[in-house]
Amino acid sequence: MAEPIRYHRPQMALLIRLGAAFVLSIMLVFVKLVTQSGVSLTETLFWRQLPTVPILLLWFGTRGELATLGSTRLKAHAGRAMTGLAGMFLNFGAVTLLPLAVATTFNFTSAIWAVVLSALLLKEKIGPWRWGAVLLGFAGVLVMAQPAGGHVPPFGAAVALGAAFMIALISIQIRDLAQTEHPLTIVFWFAAFSVVPLAAAMPFVMSGHTAYQWTLLGGLAMFGLLGQFLLTAALRFGAVASVIVMDYSSLIWATLFGWWVFDRLPPATTWLGAPLIVGAGLLIAWREHRLSLQKARAMVGE
Repeated sequence: MAEPIRYHRPQMALLIRLGAAFVLSIMLVFVKLVTQSGVSLTETLFWRQLPTVPILLLWFGTRGELATLGSTRLKAHAGRAMTGLAGMFLNFGAVTLLPLAVATTFNFTSAIWAVVLSALLLKEKIGPWRWGAVLLGFAGVLVMAQPAGGHVPPFGAAVALGAAFMIALISIQIRDLAQTEHPLTIVFWFAAFSVVPLAAAMPFVMSGHTAYQWTLLGGLAMFGLLGQFLLTAALRFGAVASVIVMDYSSLIWATLFGWWVFDRLPPATTWLGAPLIVGAGLLIAWREHRLSLQKARAMVGE
């Protein structure tokens, strides 16, 4: 196993994650436009992933750095690709079913799911602060979704929550891989592994496209690749609990793009539930930061 690549530059990590939030918000606009034009979700995912492989091969090949894409952790990359593919299906599906700002807000519950996963999978001891944040966040979900009957389709809400759960799981996987792998190596193997099952499905879902649809698919691939790189790079320089705070800026972009491109603003319940979900995420991030400082001080005192 390669030696861990250790960089800790929190300010840079925050700026990169901020850029990732903006770029990925643009990508979701393309997702919504391309699916509205009639392209299937499976084919949309295929064209999102496919260009990444030759682009990165060409990039590193012309620089004489193809060895950068090599890895001794292909099993970990394959696992990340499968969860990543499932997460993309859910995330893109949520965007097609819900207004951009609503889907984005539900995505913020990834920080809440991360706490639950830490308790269930990692057997981490979770204190009252973080459990309180989990309850606060799910209260926000109930306000937005209004199970008794509201403006948000229940199925769309369920898909969006599933996407957020996968984001939490994927963030843990990327953070682990980023200790030894170059960000573009992680991006490359994600695309290389995930494009195989998507290609197998193409004969059943592919159809002819107009120039407009091909333009949308090209924009989707370009912004998706850039956003994936920035997302992975941020986790190379900072911890998940720290950089994830920047994701909340995407609500601003999602609201603006939803109004500007689709002439649709989120329902009033979003503005009631979103502060609860965002507040829960910020509380979790603050508590994670405090715990990391305590651990660092304890190690220095040993």
